[in-house]
Amino acid sequence: MIKKIILGALCMAQFSLVFANNIDRNQGITSKNNTEFQQKVPKTVIIKTKKFKIRIDQQPNGKYLYQSWPANAKITSKPSMIISDGQIVPDGSGGNYYYEFTNKGYTYHVWRNYLTEGTMPPYTLMVSDQNGKTIVDQGGQIVKK
Repeated sequence: MIKKIILGALCMAQFSLVFANNIDRNQGITSKNNTEFQQKVPKTVIIKTKKFKIRIDQQPNGKYLYQSWPANAKITSKPSMIISDGQIVPDGSGGNYYYEFTNKGYTYHVWRNYLTEGTMPPYTLMVSDQNGKTIVDQGGQIVKK
């Protein structure tokens, strides 16, 4: 059933390219049951944490590209890491979501924190090793949407 839904969604995405000028480029993400989320996902976001600058871009195939630099590097320089084929995962019904990337056994999550209490930053970078142990947990601010 899910395979049929995904295949149908991919077909619709291809046909929608014909009408790309009429489509809002800032569409919301949807879950498997097609529930529209309240928040919108930008096509590109640049985040700065204590140690990294991270750029996430939506690719034409619908997947996401992760690029990172040291925090003091210019984003126009060559990235120190590039991970392709990331995905976006809805988190609850309040609009939070996260990007998920895998590279050499490590899992990279970039959380978008819409519904938070206190002084939690708008983004959080979490990197886990092959055993699921968190090795990086840093808050991030938006540099550019």
